[in-house]
Amino acid sequence: MTQSQPTVLFVCVHNAGRSQMAAGFMQYLGAGRVTVLSAGSVPKDSINPVAIEAMAEEGIDIANNQPKVLTPEAVQASDVVITMGCGDACPFYPGKRYEDWVLEDPAGQGIDSVRVIRDEIKGRVTQLLSEIL
Repeated sequence: MTQSQPTVLFVCVHNAGRSQMAAGFMQYLGAGRVTVLSAGSVPKDSINPVAIEAMAEEGIDIANNQPKVLTPEAVQASDVVITMGCGDACPFYPGKRYEDWVLEDPAGQGIDSVRVIRDEIKGRVTQLLSEIL
């Protein structure tokens, strides 16, 4: 890994849906050119099964991912911090690029709704990649 490789952190409250899908797309589309982290302010015990299904349709397996708790160290290690509805729970450090992606929470939603969220995330990840690489 070179020092010029950017690190991107995706954060949502439960680290079980949106941030996991975003991290999955970033790892897949970034093809080893980006270090990808994801975390939640109040992580769930497991990944949302509908998010897993929606990502599998794209050929991306997030089934074995584990929600992780957000730490200041993860934020400090990142060049770009993408938040998704975690508000003030996300620590702020000067010199980082912060974006808040307003996305519907896939929790409790069916596959059709989660596909829409997934596709929105894919578009945003693709755009972000074009800006950081």
